[in-house]
Amino acid sequence: MFETSYVGHVGEPVVVIEDFHPDFDQLRAAANGADYGRLGPHYPGLQAPADPRHLQPVGALLTQIFQEIFGVSAGVSLIQCTYSVVTVPDADLAPIQSLPHVDTTDPGRIALLHYLSGEETGGTAFYRHRGTGTETLNTAGLPEYTAAIEAEGVPQPGYMRGSDTRFEQIGHIAAKPNRAVLYRSHLLHSGVIPKDLPFSDNPETARLTLNSFFQSKDQIGV
Repeated sequence: MFETSYVGHVGEPVVVIEDFHPDFDQLRAAANGADYGRLGPHYPGLQAPADPRHLQPVGALLTQIFQEIFGVSAGVSLIQCTYSVVTVPDADLAPIQSLPHVDTTDPGRIALLHYLSGEETGGTAFYRHRGTGTETLNTAGLPEYTAAIEAEGVPQPGYMRGSDTRFEQIGHIAAKPNRAVLYRSHLLHSGVIPKDLPFSDNPETARLTLNSFFQSKDQIGV
């Protein structure tokens, strides 16, 4: 039903689910008709709110994974649910968009990335920062990590593709229609964006994902 791998020295779980949603075609249709715009400064593209009720048919499976793999005992809250299309080409990326990132330093935040487009639109990779050994980022480690990144200078604009002098790729999930991936949001990661990707704002041809974030109700230190 799902497969779990453990990446990096810290052994962070990454869960992959094939044929994730029973109404995949309906989700694609809803994504194609959504109203996209800029919802924040960091995502390199356009996003649109998604109806969270689409998670109901997969709720039991997600609950099982949250409990068995991520150790959640008190349940979760849904924080965000958005369709996302990548529209920004390499040359136009901000420096922060050219580096692997975390969504939050909170280890209780769990990301669900649902691929709605094909394998040719790229997947997701996970990273270790060579200078500090950072794979997951928490509040205590943030100052040291930030200082190290700043000392390394402004990166050249461009999406991460494999390893470089700053970061080592420690895991990779290929995109596939109706494949879903779950991981803790404090794990360093980046979209794997092919160089020949059409940076279109048309969700029918662009890299299209459905991104959801859940917050564990367990009390977890950061």
